[in-house]
Amino acid sequence: MRKMAIFCVAYIFWGWGNLGLSAAQPVLFPEPLSQRIANYRIEVRLEPETRKLFGTETLTWHNPSNDWIHELQFHLYLNAFRNDRSTFMRESGGVSRGRRIGKDGWGYIEVTAISLSGGEDLTDRMEFIQPDDGNPDDKTVFRLPLPRPVPPRGTVVLDIQFEAKLPTPPFARSGAKEEYFFVGQWFPKIGVYENGAWNCHQYHAHSEFYADYGVYDVWITVPEENIVGATGVEVEVKKNGDGTATHYYHAEDVHDFAWTTSPEFLVYEERIQDVDVRLLLQPDHKNQARRHLEAAKVAITHFQDWYGDYPYPNLTIVDPRRGAAGSAGMEYPTLITAGTMYGLPDGIRAVEAVIIHEFGHNYWYHLLASNEFEEAWLDEGINTYTEMQILNDAYGPVGDVVDFLGIRINDLQFQRYQYIFWPDYDPIVKKAWEFYNGTSYSVNSYSKPGLVLTTLKNYLGAEKMRQIMRTYFQRWRFKHPRTADFIAVAEEVAGEDLGWFFDQALFSNKVLDYAVSAIRVRRVREPRGFDFTLSVKDTSDTAGVGAFSAQSDSQKASAAAETSRVTVSDSADTTKKPVPYENEVWVRRLGDFVFPVEIQFVFDNGDTLTEHWNGRDLWKKYRFVRPAKLEYAVIDPERKVVLDVNFTNNSMTRKKQRAGINKLSIRWLFWVQTLLDQPELLTLAQLFRF
Repeated sequence: MRKMAIFCVAYIFWGWGNLGLSAAQPVLFPEPLSQRIANYRIEVRLEPETRKLFGTETLTWHNPSNDWIHELQFHLYLNAFRNDRSTFMRESGGVSRGRRIGKDGWGYIEVTAISLSGGEDLTDRMEFIQPDDGNPDDKTVFRLPLPRPVPPRGTVVLDIQFEAKLPTPPFARSGAKEEYFFVGQWFPKIGVYENGAWNCHQYHAHSEFYADYGVYDVWITVPEENIVGATGVEVEVKKNGDGTATHYYHAEDVHDFAWTTSPEFLVYEERIQDVDVRLLLQPDHKNQARRHLEAAKVAITHFQDWYGDYPYPNLTIVDPRRGAAGSAGMEYPTLITAGTMYGLPDGIRAVEAVIIHEFGHNYWYHLLASNEFEEAWLDEGINTYTEMQILNDAYGPVGDVVDFLGIRINDLQFQRYQYIFWPDYDPIVKKAWEFYNGTSYSVNSYSKPGLVLTTLKNYLGAEKMRQIMRTYFQRWRFKHPRTADFIAVAEEVAGEDLGWFFDQALFSNKVLDYAVSAIRVRRVREPRGFDFTLSVKDTSDTAGVGAFSAQSDSQKASAAAETSRVTVSDSADTTKKPVPYENEVWVRRLGDFVFPVEIQFVFDNGDTLTEHWNGRDLWKKYRFVRPAKLEYAVIDPERKVVLDVNFTNNSMTRKKQRAGINKLSIRWLFWVQTLLDQPELLTLAQLFRF
């Protein structure tokens, strides 16, 4: 794996901003890994008492198109928390991840001045727009008409001054809680220009983000005793002599920047493969330091071995403080937040699941910068799939996410639990704010895509699926892939047209459900009646029947099937012969989703037959005449088709199985009682879904 040394430094000095800073600019990569369209140099000062940020920003934006650009568009994400009339607050009802903003905890961001680098003031040109819903009270996007257009492949440089206030407690990823600050989506951020237009959506309750890659140089001034963690690498810390210190961070080929600070962080550092991991842990979680680092090791090792190189030199893991869970389980380039609680048992792997999931975002969200506003599944869904695979490989095969007090649950079961109650409200590919509700967004962005890809893996084979994921990652990193790009890679690597699968799985709300609907077993008698001999003996009762033998083959077959219900006649022959049985099984397709399935038939003499059904018809009947009775039939015996919404109808036995029903009932009652007695388990799945 390729990894650059952190400090291959080109010593270029410059004076910078009101603080008069100078520093050496490190070069992490000798050649750019991305187009570096949006580049930022930011100074920011935190005022802890008021939760305010005071910042200056220089944006260098390169026009990636052949168009003349007459205006720029920017995100002001923190204005989602400005009041209860923003689009975010209207859509969420003021609740995010089960948490509410504090009574006086509102946040905001104001651009106080914006000008061209030559000094031409553009502040009065700013205009708030609402491209998604027309809500006049939403101030999360603004347009900036330019006095002169940016030519094709040209560059514009802007100087921006801004002031922001963080919400409290941390709400929807960003905010403050007493001495702890997590600062995400905090600066004026330019949108993405593509296909002849700006892609710059409002901040919605269920959407995340979309941005271009660039280079970030950020100076963060905080109280001197504070520890800082941020995107990129820390280049320099300068004490200012006034009780504050300024931390300079540099990041290349990233499309966002976040940071955190607190005087209480415990710092743990470890090198895992070729990545320097820094853990910022809360003191009351000290005993879980090893769990965090071991989880990071599992994540880094699997992702690099399975999917490809993590090109950055470092990773920072942040443990939010008590009461700041609104910032838990979040991903930014080279910086992720975890989530735990005091005394969490080892067998409940919330820490492990969150860290594996959030590190995975550095692949599917960061290295592949897909549009999370419009196709959230390309990040969240693919990441859920890889999370399930890694958890099972590292901690499975049974109980990979919960193995506690006799309860053993896999992450796959958690995903199915969320999916089977909401399987058909929306298709997976849909704009984030257009889903039926937040649950449908979550199911169709996280759980269902994870099950879709698991089903595809089981259909194509694990090695072929891993090759698909690796090829997709390698081909599209540092770009903006779309759903069509993923499908094209899957079909190329698989060597077959998969449109039949993806059309149903991604672009429709079709439900997959196959069932065994009936079983019938009967002893076969020798044919009786006209045109048939009653038995192997020549008796007066059957003599002359042969005179009526002019039936067609189809008539004979029909008659044979009809008379097969009759008991075999007695015979003087004392030789015992196996009694033949006619075994019939009806299977049905109950859902609209068509998928090939295996059907296994097990007989009482130990024989097993497996049939393959393309699943296209509404039903199919199987008939076997064998010297044994059918014990049971089961569709998808290995549970490969995890998209099937109802496993309970996949099988049927010839005899009623009351013991099985009793066993299931007892297990269900146990689960209900456990969940009622331990409500934290109800929120466990929420911990995994960030």
